[in-house]
Amino acid sequence: MNKICPSLQAAVADVPDGATVMIGGFGDAGVPFQLIDALIEQGAKDLTVISNNAGTGETGIAALIKNDRVKKIVCSFPRQANASAFDERYLAGRIALDLVPQGNLAERIRAAGAGIGAFYTPTAYGTPLADGKETREIAGRHYVLEYPLAADYAFIKAHKGDPLGNLVYRKTARNFGPVMATAAKCTVAQVTQVVGVGDLDPEAIVTPGIFVKRVIEVAPARC
Repeated sequence: MNKICPSLQAAVADVPDGATVMIGGFGDAGVPFQLIDALIEQGAKDLTVISNNAGTGETGIAALIKNDRVKKIVCSFPRQANASAFDERYLAGRIALDLVPQGNLAERIRAAGAGIGAFYTPTAYGTPLADGKETREIAGRHYVLEYPLAADYAFIKAHKGDPLGNLVYRKTARNFGPVMATAAKCTVAQVTQVVGVGDLDPEAIVTPGIFVKRVIEVAPARC
């Protein structure tokens, strides 16, 4: 089984309008910029994006928003000093926001990949983020019930990958990639280098190939 895609265009060709797409990255580290650029070129719109933030500068997710392809974003940090695309559209009522505390975001994604139906967390109890959600007192502490976050696609970036889809990451660029890979129907991994089957140390593999459907090699350009 060879999961290597011949081009960025082929890797994103079947993303439909209205899809839910997870996009890895923390700041600029681990963001699959070229996959996002290919998605903009492809033209899919009315997307729901699940990511840590709403993009930085004018590239990546910020560019996706600037091109009016995103109807809703689920993230923990929507505003950046060097990015205005989200702010402008949110204030104009052109994009919806589901604000999720960062730890909850990671755990809700992990829960989807692990098959966990829901979980209780103390985070956000007593704040507007808990409005309308079920709460419970457990051992004297108050908790909020949170549900998993799943997606149709996950776009992630790894350091190396093989034709079976096994992935290793580079330092902090690892961030949300591993959990997102488990929580999407179709995970597309942008990698800096494709190596042969058996060339990756099994002890270093973070994301097993069973969670990855497509691998595309892109020469390094950003962190």
